[in-house]
Amino acid sequence: MIIPCIDLMDGKVVQLVQGREKALEGAPPLEMLQRFRRFPEIQVIDLDAAMGRGDNTAIVEMLAARARIRAGGGVRTPQRARRLLEAGAAKVIVGTAAFHLPTLEAISREVGRERVMVAIDSKGGKITVKGWTEQLDKSAEDVLNDLEPYCSGFLATYVDKEGMMQGTDIEWFARLRRATRLPITAAGGITTMEDIRALTALGIDCALGMAIYTGRLDLDQLAEMNEP
Repeated sequence: MIIPCIDLMDGKVVQLVQGREKALEGAPPLEMLQRFRRFPEIQVIDLDAAMGRGDNTAIVEMLAARARIRAGGGVRTPQRARRLLEAGAAKVIVGTAAFHLPTLEAISREVGRERVMVAIDSKGGKITVKGWTEQLDKSAEDVLNDLEPYCSGFLATYVDKEGMMQGTDIEWFARLRRATRLPITAAGGITTMEDIRALTALGIDCALGMAIYTGRLDLDQLAEMNEP
């Protein structure tokens, strides 16, 4: 499955390079939702909430009421997870909080593991958290088995190439695929149809940002890939 991304910062749709430098702004959120209308699911990430500097909750909830979305960014309590799901989100994406197992367990228990995805963000071979501002001394492969009981899938972001339009690390994703039976969505540096085909061949979904915002990949062609 191909999943377009809407990343929110200061009330605007943005694309960042490696989570730091803003590279571009997209159209207003509802306009982006309309552009992505042919896709069965859209990924919405509240970057401000992820970084702990405010939030765009009202926009996320507005989008959740109008389309099938998976919502992430700052999902660190059972209460926030419940709020997003009650607003209409199909699933919540838990990042930083997933690495405190009691919190992840509480979120999973509150909303059901089938509604929870865990974000595995990797930079320099190590897990990175808190909006990619801190690293843990663990690799993605180290943590998958421990997290599986509390979620229905993983969002794996290869931060080293995020937003850089330089391709991604297919072998890293292949290692993750071998390490877990749960669904994986790949993000970070996916630039070409060859990247997408290679990941799809591994049984991995693709979350796309910069490559579609810059026009490098064609939305109509991508939407057709989701059709039976």
